[in-house]
Amino acid sequence: MKKIYTIVFLLSFTGLFGQPPRSLNTDLEFVFEHPLLLHRLDSLSLNIGEEASVLIRLVDLKGNQVKTTFMIRGQRKAIVAEPRRSDTTGVAKVTIKALDSGELNLRAMAIGKKGRTVGALKINVPLIPLEKITFVNPIQKVFVGTSVKYSVKIFDKAKRIRKNMNVVFTSSNNNVAEFDNFGNLTINKPGKTTITATVDDIVESLVVSAKKNPARKIKFDISENQVRTGDVIKLNATVLDGRNKVLENIPIVFSFSGKAINQTDNFINNRSTESIGLPASGLITQNGKFVAETAGIYTLTAQSSGFSASKKVKVVPRNVRKRLEVVGHGTISNVNTSDLWVWPGVGKHKGKDFAVTGTHSADGEAYFWDISDPANMAIIDTIKVDARTVNDVKISEDGRVGVISREGASNRKNGLVILDVTDPFNVSIINEYNDDLTGGVHNVFIYEDHIYALSAGRRYDIINISDPANPFRVGSYELNTPGHSIHDVWVENGIAYSSNWSDGVHVVDVGGIKQSEKSRAKNQFNPFLALAGKGSPGNPIKLGSKEDPNGHNHAAFPFQSESTNKFYIITGDEWAKAVPGSPERIFQGGFHFLDFTDIKNPVETAIYQVPEVGSHNHWVKGDTLFAGYYYGGIRVVDISGELMGNLYAQGREIAFFKGVDPDGTTANQTNVWGVIPYKGLIYFADLNNGLWAVRLVDNEPLGTN
Repeated sequence: MKKIYTIVFLLSFTGLFGQPPRSLNTDLEFVFEHPLLLHRLDSLSLNIGEEASVLIRLVDLKGNQVKTTFMIRGQRKAIVAEPRRSDTTGVAKVTIKALDSGELNLRAMAIGKKGRTVGALKINVPLIPLEKITFVNPIQKVFVGTSVKYSVKIFDKAKRIRKNMNVVFTSSNNNVAEFDNFGNLTINKPGKTTITATVDDIVESLVVSAKKNPARKIKFDISENQVRTGDVIKLNATVLDGRNKVLENIPIVFSFSGKAINQTDNFINNRSTESIGLPASGLITQNGKFVAETAGIYTLTAQSSGFSASKKVKVVPRNVRKRLEVVGHGTISNVNTSDLWVWPGVGKHKGKDFAVTGTHSADGEAYFWDISDPANMAIIDTIKVDARTVNDVKISEDGRVGVISREGASNRKNGLVILDVTDPFNVSIINEYNDDLTGGVHNVFIYEDHIYALSAGRRYDIINISDPANPFRVGSYELNTPGHSIHDVWVENGIAYSSNWSDGVHVVDVGGIKQSEKSRAKNQFNPFLALAGKGSPGNPIKLGSKEDPNGHNHAAFPFQSESTNKFYIITGDEWAKAVPGSPERIFQGGFHFLDFTDIKNPVETAIYQVPEVGSHNHWVKGDTLFAGYYYGGIRVVDISGELMGNLYAQGREIAFFKGVDPDGTTANQTNVWGVIPYKGLIYFADLNNGLWAVRLVDNEPLGTN
């Protein structure tokens, strides 16, 4: 059913398309209007499944219409909005449909030379009544002396699963079995009981039969007696009956306790001493794995049916710390620096090394650097295009073609620019490509004569540049979820990994060569290559995905562990948190390690997050993560071995560095954008002060005064 509602214009202070939410161009505003009466109207209310029409206009402070294009987004997974972009008149008649409940937003954004203009319309969608509860894989045969966790799915009348509901579990016979406050059922004696799950006035019941427990002891062992912080231990525990027969269906509960080891160096007697201190911290899972965050003596315990067994393990510090020392720095003091790329020279410049950096909220420039002598890096050429921001810069594998993205062009042709970089001292523009990219290109990637370009934060287009002077689109990849958007795409081995905010990471075959079972057995492998071989740049085929429950998937990097042969996709967050009473915002976020070894059942196993700052772009080389961390500088992280739990707390951080410069656009402040390891050095671009080269060196021992 379609409705026309009365709507009022509201500015949103919520994040839009991954960008800081406030409007930077205060000379313009968005007006939301009734499509027939053409005046600003009241707020909009819709029921789930209903549609409405809205007219959106971009106007100046006098109310005059601004002729330009702008982007339109419904709220992710909640509001469908079509079209997703206005025409060149600066007006869009938009049909919206509600798919979820809550206080939602219809959003619009235009990017120009003076920055972005942001507007939002609040849409109120009431909750739908609940319909039913179902138990998830319920256990109906239980054993005395054990505890069983029950969970349910709750559906409303729109057949949607409702989360974060307060479910009450009860047992009809507490003498047989009773629930605690967390849905755990403790079995007290043989018999039957009916367990019931209730939410609001919806009820579901299940009969549970409690049996006498045949367990008589637990056999428990661990794989190691001494490990480092961050090393994962496998817990081997089985429940045995009186004849030492293994009982497969008896649940085991794992727990740990520990005391931290405080290690100090006694320089006078040239030896180290240890003392047992505060409780140690770590993580234990109920599928039988343990990892320690702090050094200490840990007691690991397996319990079941009134029996228990324990083992002790000593955990020592990981001791991976090094330091980063500056090799070279090229200051940029007049504009903000965006992303970077580093590559080896070709032709007459073979043997030399070069870099390119973009500029942000500036005047459409990209700088080319000679970094052959990193201690004396220098800008050797500049390309200027019609843009406010050159957000992304990439160079082809053969070192001959470059591409830079454009946002905020005066003519609204926010496409991309293709460059001849064969001679980095004399870079030239080969061509522009703006076809259907006027909403802005935020990120790009070059792979095998194709550019993968984000279009208006909505999809990525695949553009053939086998002849760079005559580029043409051959394909595109776009999600079909409500309010979908995209921030980044990365391509390796013919597999594209895109970062799609709350829709998470999508893995797409764009020309991958199918990997044989023989090569899988002999070598480390990307499991997606076992499915590849049908996709191409002109026919991208989805191979897998994993949603991001936090909604902040900003960047993704495939990682094949050299030490475990597991295949991960490391996804990075990005979101901004306002500082009360100040226009300043703090970026907070980290990295999620998604184990895709079983691509049908990807699981998040670990995180790395610096508590006080947020992540941006990242890179992996070997078993090491290199991360740009905004105000936290660059971070180098040991990601060897099995990954589980909080990597930051486990002491896996190898080094960090904050590059400050009194001559930067913001003096003595770091704000790292991107990082690339290259030929034994680490290059990074700092928004506030340009290009850096640093190297890892071993920590030097410190003496006493």
